[in-house]
Amino acid sequence: MKFSLFAHMERISPDQDQKQLYDEFIELCKIADRGGMHAIWTGEHHGMNFTISPNPFLNLVDVARHTENVRLGTGTVIAPFWHPIRLAGEAALTDIITEGRLDLGIARGAYSYEYERMMPGMGAWEAGQRMRELIPAVQSLWKGDYAQEGEFHSFPKTTSSPKPLQQDGPPIWVAARDPNSHEFAVANHCNVQVTPLWQGDGEIESLMGRFTDACAKFPDIPRPKIMLLQHTYVADSAEDVKLAAEELNRFYCYFGAWFKNEREVEQGLIAPLSDEEIAAHPFYSPEAMERDLVIAEPAGVIERVKKYEALGYDEYSFWIDSSMSFERKKSSLERFINEVMPAFA
Repeated sequence: MKFSLFAHMERISPDQDQKQLYDEFIELCKIADRGGMHAIWTGEHHGMNFTISPNPFLNLVDVARHTENVRLGTGTVIAPFWHPIRLAGEAALTDIITEGRLDLGIARGAYSYEYERMMPGMGAWEAGQRMRELIPAVQSLWKGDYAQEGEFHSFPKTTSSPKPLQQDGPPIWVAARDPNSHEFAVANHCNVQVTPLWQGDGEIESLMGRFTDACAKFPDIPRPKIMLLQHTYVADSAEDVKLAAEELNRFYCYFGAWFKNEREVEQGLIAPLSDEEIAAHPFYSPEAMERDLVIAEPAGVIERVKKYEALGYDEYSFWIDSSMSFERKKSSLERFINEVMPAFA
């Protein structure tokens, strides 16, 4: 099993300096690279201080300057916000600048807050259809001299300019949940990224089952890779486990509030949740976080991740976004590198 870091700039208060947050993001990436992690992933988001990353290619080109070995992945670009010619060209140039280290993760997107601002009137179904049209177009543009008459984009014969450094282009990863998305990914020679959100190990097993079924449906296509993205905290004590569960519960309550898109947002910051609102959430709680996420001392983390390795996951991505302080993130990541990863050598 390979290990990677999934991270963004997180700004949860107007008092936080954005340049300092970016410098801290880069420092986490440097720790991951020095520690022997396989990849770093960062996504695309717009108008949300909760996750700041308006163009992940910019981040990854800069991360490439500060690292030597890690793969550099978009986790993920939001398909409806991209024209296929633009995405093919920007990804290809990023691949050249990073000396062939790019992995291209693509998703339909999740936040209606972003849809309303970037693609007014678009819903999740259309976003998914746009993704299904975009990915084959990008693959064809990398080959060159491709014309398209599509539902969303039509253009005459075009070639990606430039062409990627990697033969056949960077590996493409599809963020998948439902069986159709898994089947689309496998049929189009894409890897799969899955993210369980609040249903614990049962959902992790179910997602692997969908992937396995999709692979069986296309026996002539080589099995792609599958990555598990999971919030992780490696604690130094039982008390630290409890604190991390409380912190991640607060993070998930804010995630849920952004997802529902019902609260006021000012200057990119969502209206604060009260302690009473957090305590009253119908299914998020510190106990649920400790049960469903990977929050444990090193031995407990190893035990959980070994189960995922046995299920067949090829990569485990340490999702570090948590609204915790930089020092707590850094300490957890260092414990993961020094005390967890050696068990999988």
